[in-house]
Amino acid sequence: MFALPSLWNLIISTFVFIIAAKYLHIFLEGKGLAKGMLRGTLVFAVAYLMSWGSGEMVDWTQEKIGIAQPAAQNPDDLQQMMKILTSVVTPEPLVQGSK
Repeated sequence: MFALPSLWNLIISTFVFIIAAKYLHIFLEGKGLAKGMLRGTLVFAVAYLMSWGSGEMVDWTQEKIGIAQPAAQNPDDLQQMMKILTSVVTPEPLVQGSK
C-alpha cells in the first residue's frame, strides 16, 4: 500500500537535494566538465539519489524509534466518512401520527 512520506522526510530530503546539487556543480566544474545537458542530468540524477536515500534513512529511523506514520486514506474511507457526517448533520423527518 502506498504510504505518504513523513514531514521530516520531505524537509531533510529537500535540503540534501539542494546541498548535493550545489556541491556536485562545484565538483564537476573543478574537474573541467563543461556546462551542458550531460552535466545537468548527472547533477540531477546523483542529487536525486542522495535525496531519496536520505529520505529513506529518515523513514527507517522513525520506524525503528517507533514513531507512528499516519496511514494514507483511500477514497472509500473518505466516502464512508462523508456518509456518516451527512447522516449526523441531516435530521430524520418526523412522521405524523406515529408513536
